[in-house]
Amino acid sequence: MKTAIVTGASRGIGRAIALRLGAQGMKVVVCARDRELLEALAEEIGAREIGEAEVVALDLRLPESPVLVVEAAVKAFGGVDILVNNAGATKRGDFEALTDADWMDGYALKLFGAVRMTRAAWPYLKAWAGSLVNIAGSGGRTPGAEFTIGGSVNAALLSFTKAMADVGLRDGVQVNAINPGPVRTARLKTRLAKLAAEREVDAAAALEIFLQEEKIVRVGEPEDIAAMVAFVLSEPGRLLHGSLIDMDGGLTKTM
Repeated sequence: MKTAIVTGASRGIGRAIALRLGAQGMKVVVCARDRELLEALAEEIGAREIGEAEVVALDLRLPESPVLVVEAAVKAFGGVDILVNNAGATKRGDFEALTDADWMDGYALKLFGAVRMTRAAWPYLKAWAGSLVNIAGSGGRTPGAEFTIGGSVNAALLSFTKAMADVGLRDGVQVNAINPGPVRTARLKTRLAKLAAEREVDAAAALEIFLQEEKIVRVGEPEDIAAMVAFVLSEPGRLLHGSLIDMDGGLTKTM
């Protein structure tokens, strides 16, 4: 039975990934700041009597936190086969209104949290021919004026993924990244509510406007991303290495 660490697991995409891996019989270490939500998730995973879950509630912005997560995984389950770096939310808004603190906070969790988690878990991934999956975002390939922080952070995480893929060739670790586009999470619901208020339309009309303006076929579901993670980690998925996988409904237009 494999052991996976999933960061940012209390909500949205991270929660869906943890549930999917638990349903496949994995031991899942779920990490985020909200202990109550994590414990509810762990209970849901355990209730299926297939997988197991260990809760680690802490802030990955703190430099010492990633080592504590890996130590908890080793103590509970003996090691780490899989690391899914999903934690990280960056502030949207007009560039001139974004402060140094906003930028530092965006990089602290999504980029440096992922780098430190990877460093802490790598000896175990190397020993067990494991897998690293970074959840980045379409903004890293298709930046926008409202997403200057997120686009920059995601681009850095994609570059980090490519570099670690070369290290993974040497050490026998599979390394890939997934770029979700708009996914039906609490953050997207907030954006759609704001759009509905600005255009004076209902929720359904706001969604149609959003799809037309973003030029995408539909918004994603957290379970869509979880399904891709599961495929990447499957035996056929081992052919993927150093891949930057766009799951964005057609948002990314570049080659």
